[in-house]
Amino acid sequence: MKRKVTVVGGAGNVGATVARSIAEKELADVVIIDIADQKAAGVALDMYETCPILGSDSRIIGGSDWGAAAGSDIVVITSGKPRKPGMSRDDLVKDNFAIMQSIAPNVVQYCPNAIIIPVANPLDAMAQALFRLTKFPRERVIGMAGVLDSARMSTFIAMELNVSVENVHSFVLGGHGDTMVPLPRYSTVAGVPITELLSKEKIDAIATRTANGGAEITKLVGTSAWYAPGQAAAEMCEAILRDKKKILPCSVFLQGEYGIRDLFVGVPVKLGARGMEGIIEIKLTAEEDAALKKSAASVKELVDVIGM
Repeated sequence: MKRKVTVVGGAGNVGATVARSIAEKELADVVIIDIADQKAAGVALDMYETCPILGSDSRIIGGSDWGAAAGSDIVVITSGKPRKPGMSRDDLVKDNFAIMQSIAPNVVQYCPNAIIIPVANPLDAMAQALFRLTKFPRERVIGMAGVLDSARMSTFIAMELNVSVENVHSFVLGGHGDTMVPLPRYSTVAGVPITELLSKEKIDAIATRTANGGAEITKLVGTSAWYAPGQAAAEMCEAILRDKKKILPCSVFLQGEYGIRDLFVGVPVKLGARGMEGIIEIKLTAEEDAALKKSAASVKELVDVIGM
């Protein structure tokens, strides 16, 4: 039986990017759910019509009927208000929480065994909301954040050093926001730490640009980014559907790991068929640990706002 991935908010830019990537790789059949049901049907049909060109037998349907999502292996939730220039991710918290409240009962009813990948901002708070609202085990609610943040950092490192992005591996911990924690000691180019290749000033500039990466796109385009976030969520889906046991930075519900409890924060996670199959704990310096705790405190402030 072919696997099934439902993308909620799939008629939007991020959701459509996720859906198309999954279909292009023939990872699963795709259901696009959106309150804009006619647009969802049209996006799905247009996407389906690319499959003969791509050589993919993934089937794609779209609309507002949650019945089509029944039995999904993964539910990617991209629904939510996008950022506008001058807005932070945190500015979206109450509006997008209301959207999560409307989505969660449908996930529970139609996809009770699914793995949820939240994408909406503020990411860590929305992941926590869905975790509480669905009452799914923590292994099956995994926020998309660090994959995107690390990809942005890797892009900037490759640009600075004029090397292939394939040689670059970046490491970012913490909440998906301005307080995220890029870790230069664990970020490498062909195995060499960037601390040996770049000055502290260059590294600090890259770290700052990474933390502000979403705002940079929003200022240029007028709305939230979609290609990189969508592809990041698709990579997580691939790791799960193919049971790759791949280590990716994701936002998960910590229970004492890194000294943090009862909070979604970005850490390195092993992703496989069961969802989160392990959390990788690394040794942090006192400065890095303090930065991570500060990031977690920022996440908690938002979680407290929505009472989750």
